[in-house]
Amino acid sequence: MPNRFHLRRLAGFVLAACAVGSTAFVRAADTPSETPSVKPTGPGVKERLSIARSAIDAKDWNKALSELNLAAKEDPRNADVQNLLGYSYRKRSNPDLAKAFEHYKEALRLNPNHKGAHEYIGEAYLMDKKPAEAQKHLVQLEAICGNKTCEEYADLAKSIAEYNARAATK
Repeated sequence: MPNRFHLRRLAGFVLAACAVGSTAFVRAADTPSETPSVKPTGPGVKERLSIARSAIDAKDWNKALSELNLAAKEDPRNADVQNLLGYSYRKRSNPDLAKAFEHYKEALRLNPNHKGAHEYIGEAYLMDKKPAEAQKHLVQLEAICGNKTCEEYADLAKSIAEYNARAATK
């Protein structure tokens, strides 16, 4: 039968072992793992763009902006994300043209031949009563498309014509 001395000694060893074990655990948690990191769950940029496009179709600008802003944080150099951010800011019931221009310009900086960004920034310039600026983007679209029949050129040309018709009747 063990006496008190042996029990105290045994208890000391147990406490020391626990202390060493917990220190090793803390160190292990602080060191990088050799195993590959787990990919974060949740949608990526492609999925966020898809969700945002559905929200845009439903005219749910808040949801579109939320998804696009998350996508922009993940991939700030994505011209499509920047273009759709501009579009969503412009199409809200209370348009934010300053934010729209910021994102369209970023999309065009990232991809100077982005047809959608040229069309949409042209439409934004019409909202801002700057038809000459819109016309510049129409000329750029003609050069990018190589004709006057691509969808983006045709849509912006129609918007400019409608703007000019309204201006002529005032």
